[in-house]
Amino acid sequence: MPETLKVTLIQTELIWENPAENLKHFDAQLKELYGKTDLVILPEMFTTGFSMNPQGNASGEEIYDWLYKHARLGNLAIYGSVMFDKSGSYCNRGIFMKPDGQKMIYDKRHTFTLAGEHKVYDRGNDQIEVFYKDWQFKLQICYDLRFPVFARNTTEYDAVIYVANWPVPRINAWDALLKARAIENMCYSIGVNRVGTDGTGMDYCGHSQVYDVLGNELLPHPWTNNGIQTIELHKDHIRQYRDKLRFLEDRDLFILKQ
Repeated sequence: MPETLKVTLIQTELIWENPAENLKHFDAQLKELYGKTDLVILPEMFTTGFSMNPQGNASGEEIYDWLYKHARLGNLAIYGSVMFDKSGSYCNRGIFMKPDGQKMIYDKRHTFTLAGEHKVYDRGNDQIEVFYKDWQFKLQICYDLRFPVFARNTTEYDAVIYVANWPVPRINAWDALLKARAIENMCYSIGVNRVGTDGTGMDYCGHSQVYDVLGNELLPHPWTNNGIQTIELHKDHIRQYRDKLRFLEDRDLFILKQ
């Protein structure tokens, strides 16, 4: 069982509603990471920015081929979300692609009603966890962060991942909630946000971060510019504090309704 895992966060500007240019941009960044990390995390809707205009901009199954190419050549896994065309309707789809071509799909559960996301994209219902190199990850997208019950650690997962387009006016909530998810679930909490300004005039300042089981920041804060950061996660850190601080044993039991 791998005791450590290298995780790379790509925090970047996104070119508004331009899938071809965004994929070209990430082509270059991913190639630089080949053989250097185990898992790469991209922002939410990394091909377009957080747009409510999927017609002509949404990805189809060709995005799986693009992700697989980089995962295979780089011997790494990739997680990020795109607007996805389901042939008649659209969703905000998280894709976790492994280097062997296996993928896990997570369709965003909590569509962002403030921006009208619920009117454009179908909501997902399934809670998705993925096993990779004997590490167990809970997959989440942006607005999901505000709903702790949906992330509750009832399965002993090792890390929860949030990919986001989380804007400047509410960045304090991002910082606080991402840290809280680590503490309450006794896990690593990983958040990748974008920077720059989107086509609606909304500004983003990043603050991508990794928190450990105790809620300690593992990356320089605040991280507000374009860049790439790689961090090592350690199984022993999780075991040590779950054995010492048995808070998860006192968690409430529940069934999440669809």
